[in-house]
Parts: sequence; structure tokens; C-alpha cells
Amino acid sequence: MKRPDALTWFEIPCTQLSRAATFYERMTGLTLKRESFLNVPHAIFTTQGVGGALVEDPDNKPSPTGQRIFLNAAGELDAWLERVEAAGGKVLLPRTSIGPPGYIAIIQDTEGNHVGLHTPLAA
Repeated sequence: MKRPDALTWFEIPCTQLSRAATFYERMTGLTLKRESFLNVPHAIFTTQGVGGALVEDPDNKPSPTGQRIFLNAAGELDAWLERVEAAGGKVLLPRTSIGPPGYIAIIQDTEGNHVGLHTPLAA
């Protein structure tokens, strides 16, 4: 039997979708796609692999605690970190080696979420 992927979708809560989307677009260099699902505004990360979105849903509040996701910086970790503060966020943990899996960093976005960034060692 084929094992399913451990993760297929993620959502990062926000209170101001436009502000949050601008932050992530400036940090990553990606363009997020604005959509609405069940009358809930989304800004979708248009990447390959696991998908996800910023979501402005009153039932899901931004928080520095709880689950932490790690976005794949795919060799762009240093560039992303250089743009965090100019985009309105904070670097909480700078580029840090985790051995063979690569490097991580932790940022705080404009909504107060703590989000991890990861890049493989080879990148």
C-alpha cells in the first residue's frame, strides 16, 4: 500500500490578508494568488509540492505559539532573511545549521505568527 504524504495543505492565519500577502510576497519573491473559498479570503502560495495559503478567517487567529510550519526557501534562505525586516517582520532565529538536513531560521510575520524557513544542505 502506498503511504500518503504527511502534509498536503497548510494555512497561515492572518487578520489583514493584504498586509500578510504583501509581506510574504516581498520576503519570498513569489506572487500569491488571491481567491475566496466559502467566503473566506485566501492568498495561495503557487508552488510545486505541498500547497498552502494565508487565510483571513475569524475562526483561526494568528499566534506566536502552537503549530509551526516551515516554508521551503530552496536555496534562497539568506535572500529571504535579508528581506524580512524591510517587509515588516522580524528575524527571531537567524540562519542556523541543523546538520545534514540543512539550515533553518525562524521569523515573525506581520500578523504575529512564528514561521520557520528551511533550506537543504545542498542548496
